[in-house]
Amino acid sequence: MTVVLVHGNPETDTVWVPLVDALGRRDVVRLSPPGFGAPLPDTFPATYLAYRDWLVDELEGIDEPVDLVGHDWGGCHVVNVVMHRPELVRSWASDVVGLFDRDYVWHDMAQGFQTPDVGEQLVALMQDGSPEERAQQLAGFGVPHDVAMSFAAAQGPEMARAILAVYRSACQPALADAGRALENAAARPGLSLLATEDHFVGTEEMRRRAADRAGARTEVLDGLGHWWMVEDPTRGAVALTRFWNSLDQPSG
Repeated sequence: MTVVLVHGNPETDTVWVPLVDALGRRDVVRLSPPGFGAPLPDTFPATYLAYRDWLVDELEGIDEPVDLVGHDWGGCHVVNVVMHRPELVRSWASDVVGLFDRDYVWHDMAQGFQTPDVGEQLVALMQDGSPEERAQQLAGFGVPHDVAMSFAAAQGPEMARAILAVYRSACQPALADAGRALENAAARPGLSLLATEDHFVGTEEMRRRAADRAGARTEVLDGLGHWWMVEDPTRGAVALTRFWNSLDQPSG
């Protein structure tokens, strides 16, 4: 069995270190999407569908059964994969299932990235200053200093290009249209991680509605926000382990 973790924006795979430590497992693979802690080839279009296909290719190279977990844009890639190729995983978990709800509206910063000129100014502002200064800004969102420094060190022209391309490819109604296939995700056991203080990924109603359509159970992380895996990695590890253990229980 292999646990595969996929992160989002503006992150690197360092975001998973506290959770991996809390899981206490050695069969964990952390995948970095192109542009987010990994090289961004000139030929890679960085659209949300291109990231889906990138993840499909990565999973096809793993021989063991996979428990796939995604956060932020990584969670979007996870849902896209299991709607498209559910046979590639044993199970899946995502904290952004609500993005595929018909009523989801992108948050203000995302809409800024999606706006010509405004988006370019936003990514330039994100990457202004020294890595230490940028890390201090991220710390204001509850990201530990060492993790924030990893994010800051990875920022640059490639991440900027990836941010603008992926957000602009997913202007609504793109994800609402993609979400018409949510029922396909029910082909494999799913888990929706609902951090109650994460206000970027839709209302609780949207998240529960999308999870139900995808056949996923919902695990509430009460009081935790967008970066739940660094805020309380132990609680995240318990939720995921409980889910995985339930898959091994005989039915009936």
